[in-house]
Amino acid sequence: MNFYTFARAVVNCVLKPLYRIEISGTEHFPKEGGVLLCANHIDNLDPPVVGITAPRPIYFMAKAELFKHPLGKKLMENIQAFPVKRGLSDREALRTGLRYLKEDKVVGLFPEGTRNNTGEVGKGLAGAGFFALRSNAHIVPCAIIGPYKPFKKLKVIYGRPIDFTAMRENKVSAEEATDVIMSEIRKLIENDRKA
Repeated sequence: MNFYTFARAVVNCVLKPLYRIEISGTEHFPKEGGVLLCANHIDNLDPPVVGITAPRPIYFMAKAELFKHPLGKKLMENIQAFPVKRGLSDREALRTGLRYLKEDKVVGLFPEGTRNNTGEVGKGLAGAGFFALRSNAHIVPCAIIGPYKPFKKLKVIYGRPIDFTAMRENKVSAEEATDVIMSEIRKLIENDRKA
């Protein structure tokens, strides 16, 4: 058993009962091929929550500050995270993410770039659109619906993959592509509110 599998099992035992996590839509998640998984960001616990609820292992893009200390760097690498310098066009992070997608892995992103605990989905950064347009990965939206309160229900909803064929052919901008992804995440939240 590798460290990722072990950590996932431990976190699962703690977080699922604590937040009464309800998962839906995993049947939409592609069983193979590269997947760009994009979720809204409401809490520091979002990465582990998505990590334990997604059907496949995830390579998360994480802020570079978490890799500065040797112990932090080792931990982040063991849980399959890779660094990105926020606020910059980080070519190395973009190359790494594209490589993972081409290797048929799941790359996890929070396109808002920072936590947004207003309950509304903010504007996403262009990086998500860049990955969606530059790869042939499946683009899966994910909605995390809180709040994170012990023993109150937390929902994680996986949407159907977004068809990016026309956007890739029409060479839309990365910003436009990201807007489409964020719109799909918003729809997941709105549909849940109506249900």
